[in-house]
Amino acid sequence: MATAAVGQSNGLGYTKPNEAAVEALAQVPKSKGADDLEIKIEFGGGLHLIFSQKPKHTVYIPKTAPDGRPADVRFLISWMKDNLVSEREEMRPGILVLINDADWELEGELEYELKDRDEIVFISTLHGG
Repeated sequence: MATAAVGQSNGLGYTKPNEAAVEALAQVPKSKGADDLEIKIEFGGGLHLIFSQKPKHTVYIPKTAPDGRPADVRFLISWMKDNLVSEREEMRPGILVLINDADWELEGELEYELKDRDEIVFISTLHGG
């Protein structure tokens, strides 16, 4: 899996993706394979600045995590860090997660087993002002 490199800071604590980051993001699969899940991901509250400046992504991830478990939210977050992060890699607290429009606490949080065409939304509740 490709890991995105960090670029130059914009003065707000975020960085612009450098050429290595853009190249790494280009390696993310753009079509669904037989052993993949199609997952729609959306970022709000400024989180898109960390994930290649795009608020919406459709990604294709393996149905099975490397340890043999079915793909779950824990695996998705690890996959996102390896494949979508174009900025600093530390995640901040205060992120609301919705799974198919429901609070992830109702769905099992990190252990929720992903299904084809799930929609996962990450919204930062700490965005200044």
